[in-house]
Amino acid sequence: MDRESFDWHTDKDALNRIRHGVSFAEAQYAFLDPRRVIAVDTAHSKHEQRYFCSGRVRKGILTVRFTWRNGRIRIFGAAYWRRGKQVYEEENPLC
Repeated sequence: MDRESFDWHTDKDALNRIRHGVSFAEAQYAFLDPRRVIAVDTAHSKHEQRYFCSGRVRKGILTVRFTWRNGRIRIFGAAYWRRGKQVYEEENPLC
């Protein structure tokens, strides 16, 4: 992955690994899935537009919460959430 295209806070990454077992370095790979699904995060978009990216990585369908900042993808959450998998499968019925 091109680390120059992504950004995250190291403490938030460590906390995400503890809570969800996923590093933000691994989360980058969801964006490489050609069938990835990008959706607006309407519940958490108060100060800036936020999004979900659901894409297939080695363990399954990973959902990444992110925003765009200074031309980079700023990751602030990632997990194997059931809802993200459901949305992915609805958009990609033949997978």
